[in-house]
Amino acid sequence: MNSRGLWSLAAISLVFTASCKPAAEGGAAGAPAVASAAGGQLASSDDRSPPTIARIASDSKDHTTLAAALKAVNWLDALANPGPFTVFAPTNAAFDKLPAGTVETLLKPENAAQLKTILLHHVMVSSYQQSDLTDGLSLAMLAGGSTRVTRQGDEITVDGAKILGAVKAGNGMVYVVDAVIVPPAPK
Repeated sequence: MNSRGLWSLAAISLVFTASCKPAAEGGAAGAPAVASAAGGQLASSDDRSPPTIARIASDSKDHTTLAAALKAVNWLDALANPGPFTVFAPTNAAFDKLPAGTVETLLKPENAAQLKTILLHHVMVSSYQQSDLTDGLSLAMLAGGSTRVTRQGDEITVDGAKILGAVKAGNGMVYVVDAVIVPPAPK
């Protein structure tokens, strides 16, 4: 893995680790009050700020499976951090395309490492606008692998997952995709 990839993995690991600590263990002084019993940064919000990637995923009726997966590995708060992030967010229908039982198996605590790898293969540290997603572009994902963008006119796919829509978040971009982007097998 190149040094950029190692730095990216280190940065996201710090973000995920820091976002899971209670305030008493090192949370920022003066952080916004928790707005719900769910706790964490996801529950913090105000009426003036654009929603975070975590809030967009959590509030979407089309992304309940993704939200459950993020919750299973305690990463909803991580996607509420400043970022910037680009997230390719599979819809519920995208998860339904996986072989029967796959989602249920991945959500089990003993499969958290595999689920984390899959989720990290949908996230980049940086914010890509649609105009940045050019044909043939290789994107370095947080899982350590890369994905390839294919663009024909206004149709954009990322490793075969078609982008159905885009939502600007306060901490990056969310691209709604019609398939789960499966990371390459380890070598």
